[in-house]
Amino acid sequence: MKRVAWIYHPDYLLHTPPFEHPESPERLVAITDHLGRAGLIDRMVPVTPEYPEDADILSVHDRDYLNKLENACRRGDLTLDSEDTFLNRHSFNIALLSAAGAIAGAKAVAEGTADRAFCAIRPPGHHAGRDVGMGFCLLNNAAVAARYLQARHGVGRVLIVDWDVHHGNGTQNIFLEDPTVFYFSIHEHPTFLYPGTGRRWEIGKGKGEGATLNAPMAPGAGDAEYRTTFENTLEPAVERFRPEFILVSAGFDAHRDDPL
Repeated sequence: MKRVAWIYHPDYLLHTPPFEHPESPERLVAITDHLGRAGLIDRMVPVTPEYPEDADILSVHDRDYLNKLENACRRGDLTLDSEDTFLNRHSFNIALLSAAGAIAGAKAVAEGTADRAFCAIRPPGHHAGRDVGMGFCLLNNAAVAARYLQARHGVGRVLIVDWDVHHGNGTQNIFLEDPTVFYFSIHEHPTFLYPGTGRRWEIGKGKGEGATLNAPMAPGAGDAEYRTTFENTLEPAVERFRPEFILVSAGFDAHRDDPL
């Protein structure tokens, strides 16, 4: 039976919004409660993340941005640049811990502790760029995990599969010119939804041209359309790229019952 690592830390609940907000601790509580009642957590290998090394975060994010984020939290700022990305005094440390959760999952698989990992972490990350946070995101968890694998485990080629109703503009921009990280995103067409990026012609730049693949979907697309896109668009790209490690940046707000 495949071993699955369970990545979670109770401090993830400390990143609380100062006003009503969809990215709340209750979102993670609902996930852990459901998996617990189903008996799935007991079948996984528990891994508690520890705070990351500075080098792992700096492999993705600029020092000036990290200082800005840390200082904003220390001052008690309620938001980072825009109201959709809230802060409290814990947010900087919890963002570090969220990135550490992605690292812990990658490490568990890379070192053979588990065959795959489920990282129940927050705040989310795929809108966060090298020097900017936005769209509920402070640090880019998937990007940090990818760079960790390359730096610490000698992984040459990493595939990031990002499913979410929104395009992961931050992840795309971080690896835009990097041929060693292939970024695939399936999301609602940017004509209709934030952040307005993720069109088919966005395929990377320079040496990274061809290592970005966007699959924008029409509003209301369902299982059949998603399955066809994975089979006809993603699978051929994976065969060409031949990844050594796959990271899934999993967002579930494309579900028909999700208000986002």
